[in-house]
Amino acid sequence: MSYEDDDRDTYGMYKSDTGKGPGPELMGAHTLIGTDVYNDKDEELGDIKEIMLDMRTGRVSYAVLAFGSFLGMGEKLFAVPWNALKLNTFNQHFILKIDKERFKNAPGFDPDHWPDMASPAWIDKIHTYYGTQPYSDDPGI
Repeated sequence: MSYEDDDRDTYGMYKSDTGKGPGPELMGAHTLIGTDVYNDKDEELGDIKEIMLDMRTGRVSYAVLAFGSFLGMGEKLFAVPWNALKLNTFNQHFILKIDKERFKNAPGFDPDHWPDMASPAWIDKIHTYYGTQPYSDDPGI
């Protein structure tokens, strides 16, 4: 799904004929919910269900992706570090550089049983798996 869809871009902020306005450098979180995520082999990995903000630093920490559902059943969620995702503005989706089989085996969770995402052990586990570094607690860094 594209962030330019009419039902998600309710203010028309990405449809500027002048090329001015927000995006892709600055985008509304609401418009990114539902955006597809592919790997670098153009295989679909899922879509963004939620964006998690670190309220201490004001930074985006994770995108929560859904994968493996059929008509909403059997869905598994994955918290992917925000800095592991790259926006492909041409195709209007995100890229996560990971093999699809490795992604299927990533630490995930049931939609009814979310992990403690503030736990240092959980943070370390997720960033180690995706090969990323957590943001510093200092928002100026």
